[in-house]
Amino acid sequence: MNDAFQPSLDWGHALFDSLLWVGKAWFIAAVCTLAVLFVIARFTTWGSQFWRVTGAYFHGPHSVRPWASLAAMLLSVIIDVRLAVLFTYQSRDLYNAGGVIASGLATGNENTRAAGIHGFWISLLVFAILAAILVTRVMVDLFISQRFMLAWRAWLTDRLTGDWLDGRAYYRDRFIDEGIDNPDQRIQSDIDVFTALSGPQPNTPHQTSSGTLPFGAIRSIVSVVSFAGILWTLSGELSVFGVTLPRAMFWIVFGYVAVASVIAFALGRPLIRLSFNNEKFNAAFRYALVRLRDAAESVALYRGELAERLQLRARFEPVVSNYKRFINKTMVFTGWNLSVNHIIIPLPWILQAPRLFTGQIQIGDIQQSVGAFGAVQEALSFFRNSYDVFAGYRASIIRLYGLVTANEQSRELPMVAVTPSADGSIGIEDVEVRNPVGEQLVADLDLQLTAGDAMIITGKSGTGKSTLLKSLAQLWPYASGSMQTPGGAGDPQNQTMFLSQLPYVPLGDLRTVVSYPHEPGELSDDAVREALLAVALPRYVDRLDEVADWAKVLSPGEQQRIAFARVLLTKPNAVFLDEATSALDEPLEFMIYSLVRKELPQTVFVSVTHRSTVNRHHNLHLELLGEGRWEFGRTPSAAPAPV
Repeated sequence: MNDAFQPSLDWGHALFDSLLWVGKAWFIAAVCTLAVLFVIARFTTWGSQFWRVTGAYFHGPHSVRPWASLAAMLLSVIIDVRLAVLFTYQSRDLYNAGGVIASGLATGNENTRAAGIHGFWISLLVFAILAAILVTRVMVDLFISQRFMLAWRAWLTDRLTGDWLDGRAYYRDRFIDEGIDNPDQRIQSDIDVFTALSGPQPNTPHQTSSGTLPFGAIRSIVSVVSFAGILWTLSGELSVFGVTLPRAMFWIVFGYVAVASVIAFALGRPLIRLSFNNEKFNAAFRYALVRLRDAAESVALYRGELAERLQLRARFEPVVSNYKRFINKTMVFTGWNLSVNHIIIPLPWILQAPRLFTGQIQIGDIQQSVGAFGAVQEALSFFRNSYDVFAGYRASIIRLYGLVTANEQSRELPMVAVTPSADGSIGIEDVEVRNPVGEQLVADLDLQLTAGDAMIITGKSGTGKSTLLKSLAQLWPYASGSMQTPGGAGDPQNQTMFLSQLPYVPLGDLRTVVSYPHEPGELSDDAVREALLAVALPRYVDRLDEVADWAKVLSPGEQQRIAFARVLLTKPNAVFLDEATSALDEPLEFMIYSLVRKELPQTVFVSVTHRSTVNRHHNLHLELLGEGRWEFGRTPSAAPAPV
């Protein structure tokens, strides 16, 4: 008979029916997803932490593109599920066509055989069309997903970098009760993991939407709904000890996965903390290696290789011990999941075999029912199988939330209030400085410095000279009082500069090093060259384009002269110097101070030093006497200038 083979679907209307199904499913999934996300962000700890870290990316005018990308990724997932369903019907037709061909050959019915052959080729044509759509979907999905993750990572990196720098949190976070370890790793590595949405590993170029945790979960739920109808239709009865269970495959798969998931969640719960500690301990070990590399010369001069090896071993030991526990818990979790995944594989064949043997269903029907059973089981098991992945992802949320919280707490620490002065003077009022245990270093400091004044700060070691400068720079949290200074607290024009004993040397070419903190190119090359000549660094004037690790190329004395070159280029109204000439010999120190006092006659200079030779360049003297006491007056007579 020509109608011995009947396709499982009306493939001529399958496209329209599928488009209608995809549209409805996308709308329902979008509404439900938004509702679930709101509940998670509102009522779960990790959800609120997630929103705290990145919520700003998803609201406001700039959020149109992210939401459009997410909508497209959701559409891709829905299409993926629909294709999976259609593939089961295509596979059913292919196997049934083969059965019809075999039946025609066995009975000698040419019409039956011909109908089976026709159905066979039609099913292969359908496969080719579905495969072409699938490949196109994957390519488009890959592009949209990766561009979304990249844009999100760029935005979040800029946001957290700015947040870390804002209010000098990068320095002051060391003073909060629970300091943040390795903020560099959190910004570079954890943001990559966070925006990949796929677990403890960073993003890779082949990651698609279905491979992420949220869209993987959506795909699983939509798959359960889509395949449950197929499984319900094809399921038969199961009789055990006189008890008949209708739609046996349908109910068994749901019950089996539910029990397996509850046990898996209990086994996987410790993985969250272990994953967090794994990142923490590895970051600490990596930081120790970086410090050793940066301090290589000092370590080599001390012959400190043995001490460093012992210290590195001590820092690596927590990595090993934590990872051993991580392995053990992962083995238990993985072993359980593998066992329950494989035990259930033959079950649909066993349940459907009696119906096949009695001719109630065809081999293609069994094939589709097995596929539907597997799809439902896999979809329901997504949350169980992904629990360890979520644990790793949760660790990245915790680490980034910790960074954001620490930044906020560091900005709330006390500091000296700084306001701008109208005339370029410096006014210090009621400034009190303490050490971390509360002992007073400076009490009720009141000073007024006018344009052109130069004050030297002296005192015995431990009296708080450098700490006073840190307090005035709003770095030291154990301080109070107020200060008026050119530019105020923000000071975008660098009207007030602070120079440390070892100046900061940024990465890049020499032009960038000398121009700091100005942006590269803001100052002319001629001005930079003149500044280098002025501070006695003529051999570097033709090396502005040279890129090197200048912190290692320049000697400490050269770095300090670079710092004074920056002062000449910036022309601030006030400069605070903390042992800024300690690496210079006395003649060179005299030359540098004489230069800046001549070139910047209206600039206020405040210098912390142990050298009496610096006195001649200052007209005022602040001596810290200890226990909060201090004396202020004119600078005593200085010795003759060195020749």
